[in-house]
Amino acid sequence: MDEIIFVTHNKGKIASAQRQLKEVNFKIYEYELEEPRSDDITYISKCKVMEAYKLVNKPCISLDCGFWIDALNGFPKAFVNFALETIGLEGFLKLMEGKTNRKCRFTECLSYYDGKEIYQFMGKHEGTLSDEILGEDTEKKWSDLWYIYKPYGYDKTLAQMTEEERKNRIKYDSVDSMVEFAKWYRERKR
Repeated sequence: MDEIIFVTHNKGKIASAQRQLKEVNFKIYEYELEEPRSDDITYISKCKVMEAYKLVNKPCISLDCGFWIDALNGFPKAFVNFALETIGLEGFLKLMEGKTNRKCRFTECLSYYDGKEIYQFMGKHEGTLSDEILGEDTEKKWSDLWYIYKPYGYDKTLAQMTEEERKNRIKYDSVDSMVEFAKWYRERKR
């Protein structure tokens, strides 16, 4: 299979790719891509994969994620990093004080660009927000939201879960964009 370049600087995304893209011939190129201001993760992912292609001049993938909290009208959406830098986890919890609806979700868009066409694969991971910051630090985290996000079917945050629990959570109300891409790519290369 042709080699694909995954352009990212996020250690958690790299760890996920190494686990979930085992059957795809890919290489990591650590670089922080520009992120356009938008609340549309498909648009952001498309822009990032096109920038990545200009950088490496090979088929590549890029992944962008957002976080939606129902009780806050979807806030912070694609502005996760900005929200974490400004209000932090404590700010999220403060905004949620007194709220009974704690439903939230990570959404993700993996874009693949071969120099001619862009293909996009969506993922979604339902869950709820905890009432407090919980769990241990890990290299595999994508975001500090792991300390307050409880995946659907679990009563603990991602940061509290074992590696095995994090792998198995996909069996619940989740669709993983990397898994969807890997299936598509294998079929395409047959």
